[in-house]
Amino acid sequence: MLSKLLPGVSTDGYLSAILVAISLSLLNFIVRPILVILTLPVTIITLGIFLLVINAIIILLADWLVSGFEVDGLLWAFIFSLLLAIGRSILFQLLEKDKD
Repeated sequence: MLSKLLPGVSTDGYLSAILVAISLSLLNFIVRPILVILTLPVTIITLGIFLLVINAIIILLADWLVSGFEVDGLLWAFIFSLLLAIGRSILFQLLEKDKD
């Protein structure tokens, strides 16, 4: 969905989008904790904002892994990361309201 909104991000179709979602999930599960630990001092100094850069790096790794998914550089990966974080936050808040 974000690939339709951002001109610097594209997918070839739904299969590519599903593969991107799966690869992002796996990368967030395996690689992200390692990157967070390695960059902990910078993350603390920036009050957690550096985590968006880590997410952008994860998105660029997914770009490298999944054919049919293209991100035109770190800036677009960062914007993608920011919008993904906002969307995830909204979704979690909506799901939390349903529980109450």
